[in-house]
Amino acid sequence: MTGVLPSQALRALIAEGAVAADPPVEPAQVQPASLDLRLGAYAVRVRASFLAGRGRRVEERLRDFEMHRFALDGGAVLEKGCVYLVPLMERLSLPEGIEGAANAKSSTGRLDLLTRTTCDGATEFDRVPGGYRGPLWAEVCPRSFSVLVRPGMRLNQLRLRGGEAFLSDEALRALHAASPLADEAAIAEGLAFSVDLRAGRAGWRAKPHAGVVDLGRVGHYDPRLFWDEVLPEDGRIILDPGAFYILMSRESVAVPPGHAAEMAPYLAMAGEFRVHYAGFFDPGFGWGAPARGVLEVRAHEAPFALEHGQVVGRLRYERMSERPDVLYGAGLGSNYQGQALKLSKHFREP
Repeated sequence: MTGVLPSQALRALIAEGAVAADPPVEPAQVQPASLDLRLGAYAVRVRASFLAGRGRRVEERLRDFEMHRFALDGGAVLEKGCVYLVPLMERLSLPEGIEGAANAKSSTGRLDLLTRTTCDGATEFDRVPGGYRGPLWAEVCPRSFSVLVRPGMRLNQLRLRGGEAFLSDEALRALHAASPLADEAAIAEGLAFSVDLRAGRAGWRAKPHAGVVDLGRVGHYDPRLFWDEVLPEDGRIILDPGAFYILMSRESVAVPPGHAAEMAPYLAMAGEFRVHYAGFFDPGFGWGAPARGVLEVRAHEAPFALEHGQVVGRLRYERMSERPDVLYGAGLGSNYQGQALKLSKHFREP
């Protein structure tokens, strides 16, 4: 089996026990090309981010890093600037040849909520080796806002694949010729996308001292209590180090039903900033309903001038092992189909 596993294959793995959970996996967790993962019953405040390392368990390594642990029942606040490990309800018994890649969900990334998946024996974040058997953990580091969480909330997602699924540039050009992927397609090591900084409100910048965001509240918060408008001058803004921005791609993009896509979080040649936390694009995204890519931008060490039309990242497409039986935006309650500039689902429309 070569390619990203679709929704029906994920349900089959759940039925076989390759993906197990207590309580059992809910149907709504299964997305067209990924499985949403749920927070467990408690969180552990740690003094530093860490990887378990080859041959070692996360629980074992916690003895070196744990500060304290607390229950999430009834809701608990994860404070800005702190690092937490939360066991996930799901555990894996993957077949050999099937590996996992994880990423934050869209609403998680748009809150500047750095969330990465790790496991026993991990030597890198957001990767699960083929044949892995064991628990999963979420490392959660709120960057701009403190957040209130409860057990069962879904902050990250897992994509399973077999073999080499990513398309070469030649294959990507052929796919674009058969089924347009963007209104302007520049293909080189993936589909390039640029930033839209035309006149007017071009984005949002997180306020530095805002209140707590309850992740269970949808359409609840006034965005102006948490965000400042980004107003370009002559098609340019200057990113401040440490600040977090929500911006938008200039291009509308689409992901055909037989493919998935992933946005690279960094593009070193484009500048000193991170452009995305939540990089998965499901089959059907923008399909028949043109959608811009929302950019979750955080500058690094130096102020950086960003100009309208500047290339800021790459979207890499990969094959599905078969077409999913449900597509993004088709009866899944997808919050961002047909999106333009849009904050996370927790905020009211401005």
